This record gives sequence, structure tokens and C-alpha cells, in this order.
Amino acid sequence: MDLSHLGAPTGPMIRVHGGYANRMYRLDTDRGSFAVKELNLADRRQPYRVEDVFRFELAAFAAGIPMPEPISGGHSTLVHRWVDGEKVPEAPVSAAFAFEVGGILARIHVLDVAFSQVPVEDPASRDWSELAARASATGQPWADELASRVGTFLAIARFVDTCERPGPVVLTHRDIQPWNLLAREGRPVVLDWELSGMLDLSGELGSTALGLAKGPGFDDIKPAIFRSVLDGYVAGGGALPAPGPSWFVYMIGGWLGHTRWNILRCLAGAEAGTGPDLALSHDAVRNGLRGLPDLFGRLPELEALLL
Repeated sequence: MDLSHLGAPTGPMIRVHGGYANRMYRLDTDRGSFAVKELNLADRRQPYRVEDVFRFELAAFAAGIPMPEPISGGHSTLVHRWVDGEKVPEAPVSAAFAFEVGGILARIHVLDVAFSQVPVEDPASRDWSELAARASATGQPWADELASRVGTFLAIARFVDTCERPGPVVLTHRDIQPWNLLAREGRPVVLDWELSGMLDLSGELGSTALGLAKGPGFDDIKPAIFRSVLDGYVAGGGALPAPGPSWFVYMIGGWLGHTRWNILRCLAGAEAGTGPDLALSHDAVRNGLRGLPDLFGRLPELEALLL
């Protein structure tokens, strides 16, 4: 990474651990502090559109969206001004915080930015039996758990492929979740824009509202917080799409693909040079094997949040 444009370093670049997709570092120089993100290009399910994402970020920052200032974007690196703030825990946020996030989404969705990505989605993989066999043969610690849930994961894949998504499609962040937010003086700051692209509006709203209204599992969903995100969106000028399962298919499909991607990293059995550490991949697999069936089984309960 050529980072000479950031100034003369005042100390070594420090890795910030915990990312489930890429690797991030903090670099302090005579021109300030920067977050340097090294993108994992080796085994992504879909390629990053770094140039498009960076252009989108510049437009969002210029429009006053609360976010780190984008500094530069290259083939495999994104650089932002470092922002200090409090991590947002995976727990129901306050109604005011949720309302403001909804308003931020409405402001993002009206940005007029050229984006080359076409929302084409590959069919959900159906190789769960083969993955379970490989996991058993290689002695993965979660092999039995995967084998017992193959039928459920096939049903989830069918749902992801057949669920109608009525639109409209918007250019958006695509991943506003607690782990991609900071709180500064109690107000949200939106991080990690590299997954930005086109998405069905109901999927964006459902994923965001549910992520902010629940804890680590699905036993403590706060309907009032879910509605606060939607109320903020409407107050910000947005219009809500019709209720239905499409509000949750994006979250379910994304988690399904993320779980499978981490299974493949674990089956490789070696620490990769990019992306999450192997231990984090094992954690992601266990979370998916337990959480996804729970989420899928609660679809009727989740749809009731929309009424």
C-alpha cells in the first residue's frame, strides 16, 4: 500500500482486529490519524466496486451524512479520516438513535450518484450436503451441527431464490448494522461503506430496522425501536414499500452467503493472508448455524412488525 499521500508516519501502522471481511489499520501521521482498510479481494463472493463506492462516499460526505471523511480509494485500499466514538453494542438502540438512522437512510437514498453495479444476484448455493461431508471428513468442530441443519439451509436457499422483491431499487449503504456504526455524543456515525450498491428498498429497511431493534439473538426484539427506524425514514422524506417477506430476505440471504463463505475458509484449514482471522471465521460459522435457522423460523413474527 502506497500511503505517502497521508504524510510522514509518527509511529508504526497498528492493526485493528475484529473485522469479519477485511483488515483495518490505524495510521498516525503528521497530517492526522487515518483508518486504512485493506480489502480482501482473493475470495469474495462478489467483487468490490471500489471506484464507485468511493464516489458514493464523497457524495454522501458532501451532503452532510455523518460518516468518516473519505480520503482515498484504490484497487485494494480505502482510506478515511479516523473517527473516535463509542461502539454500538448488539442490543436495542434508543428510539432517538433509531429514528435518526432512519432519517440518514432517507437522505442517502436521494443522492444522485452514477454507480455501475447492476443488482444481479446469483442463485443461493445448494451444496450444503457436500459441505457437511467435507466438514465431517476434516474434523471441523461444528461438523455435526451443520449436518443436522442441511435440510433447513436448503429451505432457506429456496426462500432466498423465490421470494418476490417488489422494489423500488435504491443506491444505498447495504449494511447499516450496530457493528458498522459509532455513537458520538449519542448520535450515529455510519462506517464501512465498501458493500454499497443497489438494493431493494424493503430489504434495506428491514435489515437495518431489525438489526437496531434486537440483541445478539431474536428473543429480545423491540417493536417500538423497529418502528422508530421506519418513522425516521418517513420523516426524512422516504416512502415505505408494502409489507411482506421481502423486508427480511436480504438479511437472510446475506447471512446465508456469509456463513457459507466462512465455512469454505475454515475447510481450507490455513490462515489466509487477507480477510478475517481463522478463529473469527469459525465464530461466524457457529453464529450462522445457530442464528439463521432461528431467524428463518421467526419470519411470521417479523412480518407482524410491519403491520
